[in-house]
Amino acid sequence: MTLGDIIVISALVMIVALIIRGMIRDKKQGKCSGCSGCSDCSSCSGCAACQHACNGCPGAK
Repeated sequence: MTLGDIIVISALVMIVALIIRGMIRDKKQGKCSGCSGCSDCSSCSGCAACQHACNGCPGAK
C-alpha cells in the first residue's frame, strides 16, 4: 500500500464517519435522517421521496 492509498482510504473513512455522526445528531434532535425518516409521518408529506428537506416529524416514532 502506498501513501496515496492510505490518504484516500483515510479520507473516505472520515467522510463516512461525518455522515454517520450527522445522522445520529439529526435523530437525537428529532429531525428526519434520510429519505425514509418521514415515510410513516402524516404531517410530513413528500419526505419519503426526498423532494424537500424535512424539518422534523412530530408524529414519527
